[in-house]
Amino acid sequence: MTGPAADALAIAAVVRARRVSAREVTAAALARIRARDGALNCFTAVTAETALADAERIDQALAAGRDPGPLAGAPFGVKNLFDVAGLPTLAGSKIGRDRPPAARDATAVARLRAAGAVLVGALNMDEYASGFTTENTHYGPTRNPHDRGRVAGGSSGGSGAAVAGGLVPLALGSDTNGSIRVPAAFCGVLGLKPSFGRVSRAGIALFAPSLDHVGPLARTVADLAAAFDAIQGPDPADPAAADRPPTPCGPTLDQDPGGLRVAVLGGHFERHACAEALAALERVAKALEASRRVEVPEVARARAAATIITASEGSALHLADLRTRAADFDPMVRDRFLAGALVPASAYLRAQRFRAWFRARVDEVLGEADVFLAPTTPGPAPPIGGPATMVVVDGVEVLARSHLGVFTQPLSFVGLPVISVPVADAGPLPLGVQLIGRPWREADLFRVARRLEVEGVVAAPVARPAP
Repeated sequence: MTGPAADALAIAAVVRARRVSAREVTAAALARIRARDGALNCFTAVTAETALADAERIDQALAAGRDPGPLAGAPFGVKNLFDVAGLPTLAGSKIGRDRPPAARDATAVARLRAAGAVLVGALNMDEYASGFTTENTHYGPTRNPHDRGRVAGGSSGGSGAAVAGGLVPLALGSDTNGSIRVPAAFCGVLGLKPSFGRVSRAGIALFAPSLDHVGPLARTVADLAAAFDAIQGPDPADPAAADRPPTPCGPTLDQDPGGLRVAVLGGHFERHACAEALAALERVAKALEASRRVEVPEVARARAAATIITASEGSALHLADLRTRAADFDPMVRDRFLAGALVPASAYLRAQRFRAWFRARVDEVLGEADVFLAPTTPGPAPPIGGPATMVVVDGVEVLARSHLGVFTQPLSFVGLPVISVPVADAGPLPLGVQLIGRPWREADLFRVARRLEVEGVVAAPVARPAP
């Protein structure tokens, strides 16, 4: 119950029952990281001393008859753009090494620890979250646990691979244009991008402030819901956090989702996918008896506008370092930021005006169903290094790295809640399908995901690649 395949809630159950100590669970997790992470390169820092101290406090609370929280003793890791007290917040960068250590944990980290989860370290990512592959120039690539020659996705690649590889049952990531969902799909785990404003971003290194989200990754629907329930809710430290009370999703998981209307997003969301991704989508649609197709207008323009906003906002956060430490950036990230700094204000304002128009069109489509389905990525994870042409779109070969966010970016653009679920036995490599909901209706997505999991359509086993 505490090995690499153990779920967070299963771990918490045996710890709370005092059948195993939180310290034993934590020591085992740290041993797994030492044994396995050299091959995967998920962690950039392991917080062994703090983790063992936290575990001791959980054991002491249980011995004293106090409740240590619903996730008591469950290990977790966090993308290294989250502040962790005592660590410099790298955000995947070389420059971050020279910053003073964080004085306190980010809100989401603190809330997971308050729920009893044990933080064991910080996880690799694309520099400043600008990328979809976690091929980090400074810290090396994170490798996909299902095939170490392939990318783990990004920019939360360390988070996805650590969960898929059985190093931790839970991880936190961030999602601007797909950075939780892409690694979740490539690594074969579940990843949640909540509604914009549902989870505090206080204490994280932002990439594009009007687009950034925080969310969890896990191997089971129940674990994902438990982590989300622990971190959601208003936070005065984040002005973008909505002043809305939390909506617990865990207690609703086994409610029958049969009353929910489910539709498939067609058009753009089907034209750009390979045959395997479409087959995974159809399997989920069939299981949910979703035969209706709906289209969102101007999705390609939405993606273009999101790219302009991301480039402008991302570069604005790094202008000082671009002037004084340009050589210390990953060259591709530096070039993206320099290009973003040249985007005229008029283009940014036009993109934001289009965003408002697109949101209104999406709101119209949302009236046609409660949950929508779309592929998460156009295909499986591409190889590490090189352009790696992945799919043929309308008869044209498309380079993977310019195409990975084609289905995730338009949904982030308007802040919709999305869970990427791994489709069981989708092929030799994992593939994900997005469950997309109305704003603030994450509970609908969890109920649908749970039904798919119970029926065996969705599954996220621990990857066991050959040595």
